[in-house]
Amino acid sequence: MLIRGFDENDRDAVVRLWQRCELTRPWNDPHRDIDRKLSVQPELFLVGEADGVVVASVMAGYDGHRGWLNLLAVDPDHQRRGYARELVAAAEQRLTTLGCPKLNLQVRATNHAVLAFYDSIGYRPDDVVSLGKRLIPD
Repeated sequence: MLIRGFDENDRDAVVRLWQRCELTRPWNDPHRDIDRKLSVQPELFLVGEADGVVVASVMAGYDGHRGWLNLLAVDPDHQRRGYARELVAAAEQRLTTLGCPKLNLQVRATNHAVLAFYDSIGYRPDDVVSLGKRLIPD
């Protein structure tokens, strides 16, 4: 898999990927999510390409205190090949270069397979409660 920065030509493929991976939600417009990411640290929006096709993506970010991973996705037909591990490692490397000391992410508590994946690459639950508040409705 070739890991590279997101390009605007990837937009439709990334949205389809997120839909195939069941990451989209009615209250989040994926095109707005992409637009927002492209306005803040677009170099941390990565895609994975196999045979010229986008098969994976991740959005990373760093606010000067913590880094975040969002929307890690690998096409179901390409899972179990190490692509997610490669993409996370690429994001971690870029964040480390920026001086990011700790990386956070959120996984739905019912998504046991993804929780097991993150455990296998060294991520552990933090003793926190995740809170959210929508500031701009989609």
